[in-house]
Formats: sequence, C-alpha cells, structure tokens
Amino acid sequence: MAMLGRSSVYSAFALALSIVFTLPQAGYSTQLAAASTQDGIVKVKSVYGFGETISRLKADIAHKGIKLFSEIDQTELGAGSGIKLRPSTLLIFGNPPLGIQFLTSNPDSGLDWPVRLLVRQDETGQVWAVYTDFGWIARRHGIQDRDAQFKMASSVIASITSSVATKQ
Repeated sequence: MAMLGRSSVYSAFALALSIVFTLPQAGYSTQLAAASTQDGIVKVKSVYGFGETISRLKADIAHKGIKLFSEIDQTELGAGSGIKLRPSTLLIFGNPPLGIQFLTSNPDSGLDWPVRLLVRQDETGQVWAVYTDFGWIARRHGIQDRDAQFKMASSVIASITSSVATKQ
C-alpha cells in the first residue's frame, strides 16, 4: 500500500475542517441524534424511502470526496440463505488520511474503521441511518490523543446523515 504524502493528508484535513465550519452556517446541527450512552448507537430518522435514502447518502459521501469501500445488501444476503429480512444495507466508507490516525493511536480501533453506516427499514416502514458514535468509539478503544480527529469525524457523519434527515 502506497504511503500518502503530506499534501494528501493536509488536503483531506482541510476538506474535513471546511465541512465542520460550514455546518452551522448551512443550518445543520452537528448533533442530529443522541447516542445511547450504553451502546453508542446513533439513529437518524430519514424523511425519504429506503432506496432514496441510500442514493442520497452515497451521493453526499461522493460529493465530500470520501471513499465508498463497500455496499452490502443484507436483505439480499438473508434471501440467499432463505431468511426474510426487512430492507437493510450497510455502507462502509472513509477518509484514509483521517481514519488511519485512529489506528496509529490504537491498532485495535481497526474494528471500527472504516466507518459503517447502516440503512434499515423498521416494521412500520420508517427508514433509519444508524452508526456508532465516535466519542463512544474513542472511549471503547481508550484513544485520548485524537480529540480533534474524533470531533472532525463526528461532524462529517452528522453532515452526511443530515442529507436524509430533512427534505432538500
């Protein structure tokens, strides 16, 4: 794997900072949903249907220049095993210059990186974007030397999920 140059890291950092500082001016709350203090799960209610929610999230991820590593259709996997599952898709994405910084602090944090964003539909038909709170991840792995990076990651995921939280 090729090493990223300093300019790539700075460019990624600058992009993320620009997102952080434009959120409040754009009217987005960086605290869209509260995480459970016990499990760190953040649930953001989508105002769109399942397919549209996925499309909007993927478009916002791409627009921000973030790499989409994988899209896993869990409903399809269930059907292939003869198990019926409500619509559920896992998006795996990240910004390596940012995410790798967590692994350099604690290699075991690789369990939580890259970012995982679950899009699922509940029994009432409501669609949710679900992810793990980054502050919870920091505590889970005992990472205390990457506060700015965790704050940035939290702001970026809040911005991404805001693309489905209100009609745009």
